[in-house]
Amino acid sequence: MAPTTTTTAETASMIESISPFTGESTGAVAEATATTQVDAIARAAAAAAPAFDALGRGRRAALLRRLADFLEESRDEIISTAHAETAIPEARLGGELNRTAYQARFFADVITDGAYLEATVDHAGDTPMGPGPDLRSMLVPTGPVAVFGASNFPLAFSVPGGDTVSALAAGNPVVIKAHSSHPRLSQLTFGILNRAAAEIGAPKGTVGIVYGTAAGAALVAHPAITAVGFTGSLSGGQALLDIIAERENPIPFFGELSSINPLVVSPGAAASRGTEIAAGLVGSFTTSGGQLCTKPGVVYVPVGADGDNLVAEAARQVEDTDSSVLLNQRIAGEYADYAAASASWTDVSVVAEGTADPDGTGVAARLLETSAKSINGRELSECFGPTTIIIRYGDSELDAALETLPGSLTATVHSEPGEEGFAAHVFDQLRPKAGRLLHNGYPTGVLVSWAQTHGGPWPSTNTQYTSVGAHAIKRWLRPVTWQDVPEALLPAELREGRAAIPRRIDGALITPAVG
Repeated sequence: MAPTTTTTAETASMIESISPFTGESTGAVAEATATTQVDAIARAAAAAAPAFDALGRGRRAALLRRLADFLEESRDEIISTAHAETAIPEARLGGELNRTAYQARFFADVITDGAYLEATVDHAGDTPMGPGPDLRSMLVPTGPVAVFGASNFPLAFSVPGGDTVSALAAGNPVVIKAHSSHPRLSQLTFGILNRAAAEIGAPKGTVGIVYGTAAGAALVAHPAITAVGFTGSLSGGQALLDIIAERENPIPFFGELSSINPLVVSPGAAASRGTEIAAGLVGSFTTSGGQLCTKPGVVYVPVGADGDNLVAEAARQVEDTDSSVLLNQRIAGEYADYAAASASWTDVSVVAEGTADPDGTGVAARLLETSAKSINGRELSECFGPTTIIIRYGDSELDAALETLPGSLTATVHSEPGEEGFAAHVFDQLRPKAGRLLHNGYPTGVLVSWAQTHGGPWPSTNTQYTSVGAHAIKRWLRPVTWQDVPEALLPAELREGRAAIPRRIDGALITPAVG
């Protein structure tokens, strides 16, 4: 994940935007939010919560659709601002803006459908346990949510991103901590979000924003906040978890943290598609400067001539790879530190390096190699940047090598027809260690859809939920049951009669009639 510690020049009162190209300030953006202001913003969110929930699913869906419209209307300004603060190429930012608008509309569809509510009715009657009461349950909003965005996805995982729109879809006010790598973009997109909320008549306080590290800490500690969404470094997530642990009322923390995303190449795949796999691999771990949480950070390749050819082709392509300007100076510094350290590791060789900018503004891609029997753990940590390590495995060595893997967001197997036994066995080993399993593909790129998940065992995340896809909304909901409550006091979704959403009634799933 993208590290989230402070990368701006934070004076006593101002937040400045820092160019990733020069490391210099391009001007002050906003005042650092004082603790008293954080308190006022959080209290306003709490006050807005009942009225925002009462707007209903239709109005909330309208908010999300207007947000998507407004983002697209401001496309040129958003992309130019984001590029100046992140160095992400404008073409990729255009695609990310498309995704951000799409996922806002997607969650509008999710709440219009209504199945996410898990509405359930058990009528009063006799049961094997004796007479039963009338019970009706559904998921309801938790209350104000704090969202911490990511530096590497300044739109899709930041102010107008997936955490924000899924929390709003669920019926919760959202307070966002502006990311220190792109405060000017955060300010711009928050204005667009606030405009969408105002247009559909959302109560004041439905959306809020704070600036500065101290303000983020105060936000997580505030008693009005009921859950936290975070995408960033393992150390940053741990710092927020420590704050939550000290609260009088601990709250859920949904963190996407650190992932190495193993990719395994079978002997047959190395023989049949070695050149093709090498090209796909290099493209995957160097795209966006290797600053994607789903980058394949460790690749298992069989020993022998076929594996040698695959590695040689990957090395050739790495050597032809242009340098990358990373998101901020601190990330670039950490990448340089990793490169220096890994170059001195025993039993690890630098197979290839790409082009480095002579002026030092960009970093070179790097391909490392070691053997399965030489792994000691340091090779299995995330490096944020355009590098990956190939681990060569021999007969009977792969099982033990995979056993040492930490949890990841993804795990991939490349295999050929006739190797189903190999692939099934490897998938069995990888399933406990990953949240998404791929076959003959590459993990970079996460489609927003009903079936998608983006999560995994620690340290990739600390939760059994997902931050992408329809199920992401469940992070911001909790179950409530109404027992023997009069019809007039029930939520509309739980009343008798025909409903416009799927419901489970007396054990049977009832879907709305079409037409």
